[in-house]
This record gives sequence, C-alpha cells and structure tokens, in this order.
Amino acid sequence: MIIGFTIVLLVVAVAAGLLCVVLGLAGRPPSDLSVGALALLEVLLIAQVVMAVIAPFAGNPPQGDPLEFWVYLVSAALLPLGGAVWALVDRTRWSTVILGVVGLSLAVMIWRMQVIWTTPIPA
Repeated sequence: MIIGFTIVLLVVAVAAGLLCVVLGLAGRPPSDLSVGALALLEVLLIAQVVMAVIAPFAGNPPQGDPLEFWVYLVSAALLPLGGAVWALVDRTRWSTVILGVVGLSLAVMIWRMQVIWTTPIPA
C-alpha cells in the first residue's frame, strides 16, 4: 500500500463517518450527502483494490500475510455497499448513524491493512 493513499483513505473514511453520525444524531434520514460520502469512500476502496493487484508487480509486495490483507480489503470494499442497502431499506435516522459507523469502521480496517502490508511476518 502507498502511505499517501492510505492517509487519503483514512481522512475520507473518518470525515464520512463523523458526518453521517452527526447527521443521524441530528435526526436526518439518509440523503444524497450521507450515502454519497460512503460512495466516495467506495470508489477510493476500489482504487485500492486495483493498486493492491498492481503493487506486487511493481516491486511493492505485502510484507505481512497476503490472505489476511485480501480478506480485509474485500470486506472493506463490501461494507459501504451493505451500508447503502441498509440506508435505502430503512429510511430512518438510525440508518444514517449506521452509515457513520461503517465509515469509522473502515478507517480502522484501512489502518490495519496498512500495518499488514508493511509489517513482516515474524519467523
């Protein structure tokens, strides 16, 4: 993973998460703003998938467990989709809060992916 892109992902994930939590706690149902914030995060995660496929061929292989990294990455790419489906089915303020929890959870997962990518497996 590229640390600069990881930082961008983290900033967007935390910003989207906090935005959605604040909107939800303020009583706002899911809207273009809240779902769009997670859609932006999804686009960035898809770009991360592409980079993770290309990086080993460019001389930047994962130092940690590749299986663990890919499970995190695929799960992270599916979370915003699940949150958006939830928001479309349950149009209450709590589904907006769930979108925020998804965003904040993704921030943790993104950092964990960075750690897995850069930390060697102990012998």
